Amino acid sequence: MIRNGKYFVAPQETDEDFKRLFARLASAGAGRPVDLHGFPDGPWTPETLANAISSIEANRNGIELRTVQVWFQDNDNGISSDNIRWLARIFGCGDPEAVSEWQTALSAARSRLDAKRREKRGAKDAPTTSATELDQSSPAGEIRPEGIPSAVPKPKMAARQTPRSGLARATEAVFSGSPLNLPASVFAGAVALQFTSYFLGIHEVTFEAPDGLTKQVGFLWAPNWTFLFLAFMPLFFAATAELLLFWKETGRPKIANEVSLAESHRDWSRNLDASSYTFWAVFLICVLFAGVFQWISVRLLPLLRGGGDFAIDWGSLAIISPEIITVPETMAFTGFAYLYMCISFYLFFAALILLYCVAQDFGNIQKTNPGNGDAANNEVISVVGARVIGAIFRCAVLAIFVAVCMKLQSAYLTSSGTNIARWLMNDMWAVFSSGDRPQSLGEYSAPNHFTSLLIVLSSIFVFLHGASRVAGGGRVNSRLGMMVATVGLLSTAYLLIGAFAGFSVLLFAAVLLATFALYDPDFGFGSASEERRD
Repeated sequence: MIRNGKYFVAPQETDEDFKRLFARLASAGAGRPVDLHGFPDGPWTPETLANAISSIEANRNGIELRTVQVWFQDNDNGISSDNIRWLARIFGCGDPEAVSEWQTALSAARSRLDAKRREKRGAKDAPTTSATELDQSSPAGEIRPEGIPSAVPKPKMAARQTPRSGLARATEAVFSGSPLNLPASVFAGAVALQFTSYFLGIHEVTFEAPDGLTKQVGFLWAPNWTFLFLAFMPLFFAATAELLLFWKETGRPKIANEVSLAESHRDWSRNLDASSYTFWAVFLICVLFAGVFQWISVRLLPLLRGGGDFAIDWGSLAIISPEIITVPETMAFTGFAYLYMCISFYLFFAALILLYCVAQDFGNIQKTNPGNGDAANNEVISVVGARVIGAIFRCAVLAIFVAVCMKLQSAYLTSSGTNIARWLMNDMWAVFSSGDRPQSLGEYSAPNHFTSLLIVLSSIFVFLHGASRVAGGGRVNSRLGMMVATVGLLSTAYLLIGAFAGFSVLLFAAVLLATFALYDPDFGFGSASEERRD
């Protein structure tokens, strides 16, 4: 519910003590301002809650941050009567009746905490100190009256948190923090490659084929090294990081009904640890096979032998034009480029694993959530599900864009086009003319065809898995059909690249539709449903 522009949670008849009740309300964001979709502005933190209490006009003295931090800690410290008054105003969203109800509920919860303390201390004949006194006498949770240290356990929060270790958690940490960190790093690496190619003189280079055709094979003309790493992959990482941040901090705690945000994080980490072998398998494949072995077979051996079964491009110019770039320079540059590529693609496939884990976690929570029969709870699940499937759809589209860039470059290198832009324009024009189909320069090995196909299949699998786990809410079902159609059309256009004259028309139409879908995954259904609801 929303009251006075804030997220309101009504008090319920429960046997929760103050610690459990406060942890549940703080993680749910009770009393926080809501956004356009009715979501609270994240869970409470000690800093935000202290600022909110201090900003109450009637509270002239404010409140210390240390006091609020004690409420978040897993200890026996309680809350004073004055602070119950201010906390009730926060949870009651400024509504007098709701504030009164929450003041009663918080006082009862504090009494239950006092009773548990007395029961716990009774066996040790320790002096009983009420939770109220603990809140007043030890705001930091460290200074306690004599006799208390041996009886009051230290906060368990830090003891329960396991250190972040292992490849799965280390990879997830890369996507944590600001959604711009990883995309900016990938973009910076791509820019470094562009500048290096310019300094080496291979940024814009043409070579003459045996049949006299002059072909542009410069590094800056290769979409699988420009558009891919400068645009599509950073956007893919940004969408993944944004979804992961939303799921961990807002989405999961809201639908899982966890006691605290820390408990929700622990459950998510356990689910992530279950996929550790998958992360290791992807890491070994990307680094050893897509990185080291592919560089040796595609770049190093042809340079050492003076030729190979691969079409001439910027990485093999030293074979036919050593005056432009030498073999040692090419070996060094391609080695750096393939190292950058294999790390980027490990993170790419790791992001797909994380998307899979989010969808799987959502489905498991949806099945086990005891509040599924509640209309308000179902609405929250529906909103969160729409956000999750929308982000997974965006990532799937961007992943297929990555594959399109790779296959376009491979198809162009084996075609009779003079540069990739003119090749696409001529192919599009072939639909409206009776010209012959563009000629092929011969049979060449194209590893990018297999790699790009693997990317498309993996992306489709993750998207369909997400659709099957998240589908069920009205918000999701109203647009899922358009999402599936968009992914299907884009995948078909990818498969038909170079298959017939005029394939670029279908590719252009699919890319245009997919680009609009990136901007609005709702396809207009979201705004329409909001208008009907209003």
